[in-house]
Amino acid sequence: MGIVAPALPTFATSFDVGVTAASFVISAFALMRLAFAPVSGRLVSLFGERSIYVWGITIVGVSTAACAFAGSYWQLLVFRALGGTGSTMFTVSAVALLIRLSPPHLRGRASGVWATSFLLGNVSGPIIGGLMVGYSLRLPFVTYGVALFVAAFVGWLMLRRSTLAARQADTGTTQSLTVRQALHHRTYRAALLSNFSNGWTIFGVRIALVPLFVVEVLRSTQSMAGVALSVFAVGNAAVLLVSGRIADQRGRKPLVLIGLAVSGLATASLGFTDSVPWFLAASLVAGMGAGILNPAQNAAVADIIGTQGKGGPVLASFQMSSDLGAILGPLVAGVLADVISYQAAFAVTGLTAVLGLLAWAGAPETRPASKPAAQPVEEAA
Repeated sequence: MGIVAPALPTFATSFDVGVTAASFVISAFALMRLAFAPVSGRLVSLFGERSIYVWGITIVGVSTAACAFAGSYWQLLVFRALGGTGSTMFTVSAVALLIRLSPPHLRGRASGVWATSFLLGNVSGPIIGGLMVGYSLRLPFVTYGVALFVAAFVGWLMLRRSTLAARQADTGTTQSLTVRQALHHRTYRAALLSNFSNGWTIFGVRIALVPLFVVEVLRSTQSMAGVALSVFAVGNAAVLLVSGRIADQRGRKPLVLIGLAVSGLATASLGFTDSVPWFLAASLVAGMGAGILNPAQNAAVADIIGTQGKGGPVLASFQMSSDLGAILGPLVAGVLADVISYQAAFAVTGLTAVLGLLAWAGAPETRPASKPAAQPVEEAA
C-alpha cells in the first residue's frame, strides 16, 4: 500500500481535478470498505477466515492493477473504490485469525508483531513508490497489484493445511458476541472512537494531504513525500513490539492514552512546520504515537470478544469506525486546506485524537487479571 501512496493524489490531480476531488479517491476506497464491512463479517462467519483472507487480497490486487490503466478520473475512482470490498474482507478475516491464534496474555505482542509486518512494507513502499513516480505515475499500481497476487498465493500456501486456521464448527458451546452486546462495553465504545481517529489520520489525511503539503507548501519533490510517509512508518514500527509487550504486562488503557496524546499533538503540528527536516521530525513522532496506540487498542477489542467467541460482526464494526474516519478525514481536511489552510486541516485532524483520549479516560481496563499457566501451543503447519 505504501508504494501507491505517493502516486495516488498526484495521479488523481493529473486528470485536472482539485485537492478535494483527489482526496475523494482516498475516501472512495474507505467508503466501499465501510459499506461492505457488514457483509465481510458475515462471510467470515459463513466460510471461515482462511478463504475470505485469500479472496480479499486477490480482489484488491485486481482492482489496483486496473487503476494503472485508468484513462480518466472517474475510471480511477471506480477501480480504486472496488478494491475496498476486498480490503475489508482481508482485514476482518486477518484480525479474526489473529484473535483465534493468540493466547489472552500475548494479544498485545501478537498485535504488535502483526502490525510490524504490515509496516515493514510501509517503510520501504513510499520510498520505492516515490522513485517510481519519476518514471511513471502508473508503475506503482502495477507493482502493487503483482505484489498482492504473490501475497494471496503465499497466504493460501501457508494456511491450506493449518488446523488452527481451519473453519470453526458451529457448536452450541461457541459464543457469538453481537454488536449490540459489545456496544454495552464502555471500552468497546472508546475503541470505536479512537479507531475513527486512527482512520481519519493514518488512512485518510496522511495519504491524501502529506504528499500535497510536501510539494505545494514545503516546495520539495514528490520523492520527498514518499520519504515523509516512510518516516511515519519507521516511527510506528520502532515502538510497536515494545508497546505490545507493555500492553500485555501493564494493561491496555495506559498505552492507548499515551498513544492518542502523542499522535494528536504531533499530527496537529505537521501543518505548522516550515521546513522538510521539521516536517520529518513531526512525522516520526506522529508515527510513534500511532505505534503506541494500535497494539493496545486491538488487544482490548480482542479481550472483549474472547478467544472462543465469534466476533466477525463486532470486528467489522470496529473496522467500520476506522473506515468512516478515512472517508470523512480526507474530505473535511481537503475542504479546510482549499478554503482555509493546511494548518487548519492538520489541527482538526489532531483534535480527533483528543476526542478519543477523552472517551478512553473513563473506559475500564480489559487485560486479563493474571497470566494463565503455560500450555503447549499447537503448531500451525
